[in-house]
Amino acid sequence: MNQVIIVTGASSGFGALASRALAQAGHTVYAGMRATEGRNAPQVEKARQYAAEHGVDLRAVELDVQSDASVEAGIAQVVAECGRLDVIIHNAGHMSFGPAEAFTPEQFAELYDINVLSTQRVNRAALPQLRRQGKGLVLWISSSSARGGTPPYLSPYFAAKAAMDSLAVSYAGEVARWGIETSIIVPGAFTKGTNHFTHAGAPADAARAAEYANGPTTDITDVALKGLAALEPADADVSDVARAIVDVVGMPFGKRPFRVHVDPSQDGAEIVNAMADRVRSELLRRIGLEDLLSPRANG
Repeated sequence: MNQVIIVTGASSGFGALASRALAQAGHTVYAGMRATEGRNAPQVEKARQYAAEHGVDLRAVELDVQSDASVEAGIAQVVAECGRLDVIIHNAGHMSFGPAEAFTPEQFAELYDINVLSTQRVNRAALPQLRRQGKGLVLWISSSSARGGTPPYLSPYFAAKAAMDSLAVSYAGEVARWGIETSIIVPGAFTKGTNHFTHAGAPADAARAAEYANGPTTDITDVALKGLAALEPADADVSDVARAIVDVVGMPFGKRPFRVHVDPSQDGAEIVNAMADRVRSELLRRIGLEDLLSPRANG
């Protein structure tokens, strides 16, 4: 069944791949990105060309997830053009790399804004429409770093993704009775096929970073990056994340998994998440809110 979907952060990486794969699967997909008439204009054109060449319904929409006004306008445009919105995909995010001490508090706040507060802006703009419909799906792109083994020098990103994952879990119970389903996709550390590491932010305090680069921690950057790359199987395909998203979206309402891990390196997140999600389920049962574990079909 055709569904109207908005994907945040869809100019590149998981977002661009998922947008194209979802459109290919027969859905109406809005690839949300900022600066559609500026630096991302080439990405808008690529999306238009893809839609024309493949005969699919893929549209770009201006959506700066750091702006309330932009998010509200983007969501309103989707609803105005289609009359509904079925799926929200929280994908927008940004990575950073460097010793935690060398990042300023303002940099931590910006990473939190992009990776966490962005989802709150989108939810506040879009959930009223899904609640009126009595049915919908919120799909969160988390990270194995939220609970898996975590290498050093990625702390602002890891902290933000852990916060986003926690927010996703909380939202799941709060929107279930409104007929809104939740699924969390948990990608591992793909070092090839995305621009995450290439475009990663660097510490603003270069002098403090240099102390780590020249002290007893001199080798950490090289060892960590080489180690992560070595853990990744040669056949690891970042497109598997897009395929997992398509599979979940295409499942019948009420039958979608709460989590799907796509982690070729197997960093342990799947084991820890299984226990954490089990504990959550048991607590909801113990306090009399077991029904929040499944969405209620209202529409």
